[in-house]
Amino acid sequence: MPDRGGGPTGPRIRVGRPSRRVRTLLMTLGVLAVLAMAFVMFAGFWTDWLWYRSVNYSSVFTTTLWTKIGLFAVFGLLMATAVGVNIWLAHRLRPPLSAMSLEQQSLDRYRMGIAPYKKWVLLAITALVGLIAGASATGQWRTWLMWVNGVSFGQKDPQFQMDVSFYAFDLPWYRFMLGFGFAAAVLSLIAAALTHYLYGGLRITSPGARATGAATGHLSVLLGVFVSLKAVAYWLDRYGLAVKSSDFKATGNWTGLRYVDANAYLPAKTILFCIAVICALLFFATLWRRTWQLPVIGFGLMVLSAILIGGLYPAIVQKFQVQPNEQAKESPYIKKNIEATRHAYGIDNANPEDYSGKGDPKRKAQQRADAPTAASYRLVDSNVVSPAFQQLQQERKYYQFPATLDVDRYPGTDGKPQDTVIGLRELNIKGIQKRNWINDHFTYTHGYGAIAAKGTNTITDPDKGTVGSPDFTESGLPTSGQLGKYEQRIYYGEKTEQYSIVGGPQKELDYEKNGEETTSYKGKGGVSLSNPLNRAAYAVAFSEPQILYSGAVGEGSRILYNRTPKERVEAVAPWLTIDGDAYPAVVDHRIQWIVDAYTTTNGYPYASRTTLGDTTADSLTTNQRAVVAQQNQVNYIRNSVKATVDAYDGTVNLYQWDTKDPVLKTWMKAFPGTVKAKDKISPDLKAHLRYPQDMFKVQRELLTRYHVTEPEQFYSGSDAWQVPDDPTNKDTSAVPPYYLSLKMPGDKAQKFSLTTTFTPAGRPNLGAFMAVDADANSDKYGTIRLLRVTETVQGPQQVQSELNGVPEVATFVRDLRGTDSDIEYGNLLTVPLDGGFLYIEPVYARGGSANYPLLKKVAVAYGGGKPVFKDSLTEALNAVFEQNVAEPPTTTPPPGDTTKPPPATGDAALKAAIADAQKAYDDAQAALDKKPTDWEAYGKAQAALQDALERAAAAQSKPSPATTPKGS
Repeated sequence: MPDRGGGPTGPRIRVGRPSRRVRTLLMTLGVLAVLAMAFVMFAGFWTDWLWYRSVNYSSVFTTTLWTKIGLFAVFGLLMATAVGVNIWLAHRLRPPLSAMSLEQQSLDRYRMGIAPYKKWVLLAITALVGLIAGASATGQWRTWLMWVNGVSFGQKDPQFQMDVSFYAFDLPWYRFMLGFGFAAAVLSLIAAALTHYLYGGLRITSPGARATGAATGHLSVLLGVFVSLKAVAYWLDRYGLAVKSSDFKATGNWTGLRYVDANAYLPAKTILFCIAVICALLFFATLWRRTWQLPVIGFGLMVLSAILIGGLYPAIVQKFQVQPNEQAKESPYIKKNIEATRHAYGIDNANPEDYSGKGDPKRKAQQRADAPTAASYRLVDSNVVSPAFQQLQQERKYYQFPATLDVDRYPGTDGKPQDTVIGLRELNIKGIQKRNWINDHFTYTHGYGAIAAKGTNTITDPDKGTVGSPDFTESGLPTSGQLGKYEQRIYYGEKTEQYSIVGGPQKELDYEKNGEETTSYKGKGGVSLSNPLNRAAYAVAFSEPQILYSGAVGEGSRILYNRTPKERVEAVAPWLTIDGDAYPAVVDHRIQWIVDAYTTTNGYPYASRTTLGDTTADSLTTNQRAVVAQQNQVNYIRNSVKATVDAYDGTVNLYQWDTKDPVLKTWMKAFPGTVKAKDKISPDLKAHLRYPQDMFKVQRELLTRYHVTEPEQFYSGSDAWQVPDDPTNKDTSAVPPYYLSLKMPGDKAQKFSLTTTFTPAGRPNLGAFMAVDADANSDKYGTIRLLRVTETVQGPQQVQSELNGVPEVATFVRDLRGTDSDIEYGNLLTVPLDGGFLYIEPVYARGGSANYPLLKKVAVAYGGGKPVFKDSLTEALNAVFEQNVAEPPTTTPPPGDTTKPPPATGDAALKAAIADAQKAYDDAQAALDKKPTDWEAYGKAQAALQDALERAAAAQSKPSPATTPKGS
């Protein structure tokens, strides 16, 4: 009997197959794991599809998806076929077995090991390279769509006379195809060589020939294909010179051909193309000659030519022809660069006008008389007063305002557009007292109301509020004022980044006034969660299982996400570059976020490139507002699209703004129906459209050099400008541009404009002033005016420095510190006036009893004179022009009523005034309800209402409360 006991080595354990139950369990777990992974992948796809469908841009999702799938399939299949066919062909051309050398004996083990699995190895290799190639190709979906749908620019480059569309749309695709071809040739060559070596077609240490004839022919053809592609590359490189970036010491960043490119590199590329073609033919000839001698000689000649003709010869031309007389040699090419750059950035009509900058000191009386109408001086700085909005209008800790408010235009009491500072009271989830999943995502879901204040003045009457605080034209919770009736709930905003689930069983907190008011979302925004599949998909996508089983989610529930205006526009139009600052406007009784969007390319011949992230940075982009796109290099830009995002339901609309832009036309062909025609913009919306800041900053950066149109002057850099640092900020960063209604020299009326200043390169004095017509309703919208200063005038930093040295400022600062307050400078506005420049700067005090900025002083300087520091703008203007003009009345009388008699008293007068007030209120509401809104009628009705209320107050014979018209 065999020993079954445990001897010194212990009992024997018999290892067998797992039991059937274990195998079934393992198989089940494996299937479940695969299904779980598949559902995770499906959840991402399904939620994306649902989101695009919810915003009515499903065509963007499907077009992008099918384009990526098509590119993946085509290029993956091409790469797999190229590599697979060459491996198969190398295997078919293997030599018969012969006497085994030591090398072949060692390889025979591998051949024997692979033999049973040859088909599977071939499939695995081809599948792997196909997957990698296909995945790489999907990233080129934009390049493919632009190539397929590209439209003509109608302009030709000066060197090759090719339409600009060739460089913008065609050349990038050809380069991708060429790169793919090189990759396919190299991988096929490597795969074929390894296969030939494995099966004896190539021998390294074996005696006799190093390669069989079949292997020689096969590899020679592949090398011929590689060299043929190199010939194509040389030919495309000729055109690539027109968009090539280089460092030109005279101008810095340079794009396009220079003298050495046109006279050395261009002929060199042509010669190398011809040599490469001959070399490729020699490789193909080995199919008949079966020798490597001529191809190797040809390839060596090509390499030597590339070194001598492509490298050494241009260096000689640069050293001995260009450098001794560089300005003369380069002038024709600088001229082409200037013209192309100015057109590509839309600054070709920006021509400097000479402007003294000092003004005539003998015309002070006239200058003082003209000063009030030269501009609507924005004393309320949108970059400073956010804390005042926060403290005076926040109402609850779970609301917030942006650090930088926006500047817009709304009708004043006289019905005329008035510069207005506006901000939305958005939800601040960090301010919720009790944080949990229900509160964060179901209860606190939206902000409430737009808060607006006059941009030109603050409160001056102590009875109306703290002196120096914003004079609100729309305030309260819910808000009321000059904006009329509108949907005040803000579900989509710049600060709203978390998802919310609304419209279901769980009620939302609407706002708190005299108790909690609740609401339930009735908008069409978001994705329905009534479907269990949708709930499961979002539970996986957001890693929140409670979405699947929580009782707070039920019939009618909708999930809102991707809630910032920028990310919504980026998602529905991924071909656009988005401006860093979306701004809100009350349009047709709803809050709309207005987003400026750009079409760009880096393939405009001869136009110098710029990095958008660098050129759009200023003193506010560090922590207050975003830049357009960090390191996105372009050399052509157009503000081609104006987009809106509804703050209540998230509806996104894209409107064509630049009707001539070929890049936008190309994308509109690729994604038909996504961009609405320009004439679909309502008059109410158009009244709030403005020239975008980021576009302006890119243009001003280019104009520091490209305001010069003469090559010689451009080369010398003698008239170069720079954007000055912000004098009110301690950081050394560029001054931001300012929106301001002003009257430029020669204009009869103020225009809403975007302005900036320049200083000469390396010097602090004022060099130029730039303003662009920013009013979308203006016939001259987008017109850039450049005033080149011909006299020596103080620049912004010099004015600020001199202001700091004024004795009144020192006294003011000392008194402030005694009250535990600090001084805070507002925007330093620069306004052209009668041949000179008027500097206006509001000065705020912050701290003490009111821990927010209060306007306390106004600094003014003119024509290089000493700045003055006074309590009001009127006093400061009087002082700087040495005139005595009375303060304007704080209450604006109704239009046409300049000699108003004393108001009547008595009951009859009181009843008449109340009736007039009710009629004026009804007229105002009727004007607001019109589409488009009749702002002129609204302004007249508001003025009549104010007059009636004043008469009613004066008519009372005793201090009893007056009857107020309903709804006022």
